[in-house]
Amino acid sequence: MLLRVRVTLPDRPGTLGQVARTLGVSGADIVQVVVLERLGGRAVDDFTVVWPGAARVERLLAGLAAIPGVRVDGVWRAIGAPTTTGQDAELLAQVAANPADGLATLVDAVPGLLAADWAVAAVVPVDWASRSGGGGATVGHASWRAPVPTRLPEVTPLRGRSMTTPDGTHHAIAPFGRAGLVLVVAREHNDTLCAANFHSTEVDRLTQLVRASAVILGDRLDLVGTPPVVAGP
Repeated sequence: MLLRVRVTLPDRPGTLGQVARTLGVSGADIVQVVVLERLGGRAVDDFTVVWPGAARVERLLAGLAAIPGVRVDGVWRAIGAPTTTGQDAELLAQVAANPADGLATLVDAVPGLLAADWAVAAVVPVDWASRSGGGGATVGHASWRAPVPTRLPEVTPLRGRSMTTPDGTHHAIAPFGRAGLVLVVAREHNDTLCAANFHSTEVDRLTQLVRASAVILGDRLDLVGTPPVVAGP
């Protein structure tokens, strides 16, 4: 299976090589490395690896934990192929080519781009902040892996952000800037793998995709979540 492994490590020569060797010895085949952050002598890297299904992930975690200064932030199953440059532009081109299905196209594609489990476009009511405990959001479009009923966090449409709900599910949320519409992306927690929270670079990427899609789709977004008009007899 395809796994995403997020590691925080000292930003010094040799440490990345130690991590890569440990992944290989543990049985992982590295297919991609993405540097998410370099700050204060530390780096945050995402490794996408092919992992033999019969092998125990604990072996991998133990090997990485033995490297001085290395911390594993999360290991979770990745959906789809590793991300490559140009995928965001290609997605926006698809949205522009077929705007009638543009929002559904965006929602279906984002989980694969961000190694997430599912995504939904939700409409948040204007009085959300005044409601007890939030809530009241309705789902306009959902990706195929989204749970039914969809478990939405108490979202606010003001800015892109990440958050974790009490059940351990990580979310990235980005507003479209109109009609109370937000895009919610989720990584779920399970008993065998523990996903990392969405990094700020991933939230920024989602926010840029959502803003660009909002410009492309325009007034179509105002109709999301609106009940269809039923013709009279």
